[in-house]
Amino acid sequence: MRRTARLLTGTALAVAAAGFVAAPAYADDGGSGGSSSSSLEVLPSSVVPGGEVTVTTADCENGTAAGDAGAVGAGAFTLAPSTHEGEAIGQFRVPPSAQPGTYEIVAKCAEGDRQVKGDLVVTLTAARGQEPRGSVKTGVGGALGPDPVQTAAGVAALAVAAAGGTWLLHRRARGDGI
Repeated sequence: MRRTARLLTGTALAVAAAGFVAAPAYADDGGSGGSSSSSLEVLPSSVVPGGEVTVTTADCENGTAAGDAGAVGAGAFTLAPSTHEGEAIGQFRVPPSAQPGTYEIVAKCAEGDRQVKGDLVVTLTAARGQEPRGSVKTGVGGALGPDPVQTAAGVAALAVAAAGGTWLLHRRARGDGI
């Protein structure tokens, strides 16, 4: 009992120490003007190729900025004043050819030389709440192919095979032989 208590206490201390060592440190640059980097909110933060992304920031004084999503291949876009006072908002579409990865999205405020940055993650799977769209190209074709006559013939052949197999198994079970 005593050994188990020591083991659990030691484990708890080790986990707490690891959490303390691994805790990130944050620093405030004080917003002293210049070319300080601030926050650009990217929504959704994870998107599939072809998806639309909205970016907002409250760090541009007049609510306008020039956005750059060139890292992901979307090019330039504009952030305009939002309905929320003091915020700028803009949108762009991620190209269907975008590769999975994390991309930095940048916006430069219209007044001054302030830049805001945010990260966008491109994935091949839709985020929770997003429904996938499109078809899967497997090369097999649809269930009802281009010729309904061939489909009907295939279904009939399967039905005859199933009925024949059932009849043979029934005869064998009765001992009539094959």
